[in-house]
Amino acid sequence: MRGTGPQRYLRAGVRRGGIELRQLLRTKKELSGHLVNIGVAIVLAMTISSSVPGTELPMGHLMMAGFAAYLLFQLGVLNIPQMLVTEREEGVLLRLRATPGGIPAYLVAKALLILGLAVGTLVLLLTAGALLADGPLPATPAQWLTLVWVTGLGLLAVVPLGAAIGAVLPNPREALALIMLPAMALLVTSGTMFPISRLPHLVQQIASLFPLKWMAQGLRSALLPDSALAAEPTGSWELPMVALVLTLWTIVGFLLAVPLLRRTTRRESGSRLAGRQHKAAMAGAGAPGR
Repeated sequence: MRGTGPQRYLRAGVRRGGIELRQLLRTKKELSGHLVNIGVAIVLAMTISSSVPGTELPMGHLMMAGFAAYLLFQLGVLNIPQMLVTEREEGVLLRLRATPGGIPAYLVAKALLILGLAVGTLVLLLTAGALLADGPLPATPAQWLTLVWVTGLGLLAVVPLGAAIGAVLPNPREALALIMLPAMALLVTSGTMFPISRLPHLVQQIASLFPLKWMAQGLRSALLPDSALAAEPTGSWELPMVALVLTLWTIVGFLLAVPLLRRTTRRESGSRLAGRQHKAAMAGAGAPGR
């Protein structure tokens, strides 16, 4: 017996996810991009000498917690769209459409890939930060539990959103250009690099509409002592609100991603793929220096 359909799709997705993760670990260019981000966070934590306003807590600790949230956010909202658009251009989605259970297995594989990247990123960032920059780590079992559920719920909030974005973007080059600027704007306005309480109230309200602000706040509660609450606008970690907002974004993301991905795969055809590849080839041939 080979199991029911869903069981077969799950097993196929797990196998594919393991293969993709191993391929990533062997691809120096892709792996170096993730390592550079971790290195930047550690260097900043080592060089920032000021304290969080109203506390004796190093500003580098707050920045490390915020950067951890941003790296998780980046995996969903930057990496997933680029993966989807690139693999669509390469004909991967078209081949999956012709394979029974191909799309469900593909989504399982991508979820496992992002989970593996997220866990690896957090472990490397927090461990290297603690060893090299005296960075923060959870101090109690409750903080470890908070680290786990905020990370998991944060990924659930941003990965479907990234899939929805990837389903509507036209090509890999435009994918990066269109989403990088908003992502950087959220990095600056969501309290990841400095206390959000120092920003104008209107900016705080706008940032609170997006998941990054709440992911950063949840991870601060997991990594920083309660003395850091002096820099929070409400003087509280607001963990119930963190859970609520991230859950709402999870629901919105799935409601957007599922129909958009279905539409994308239904519209895929050999002629569409050949047309896009021809257009890309012509654009490359007309580039300077060719």
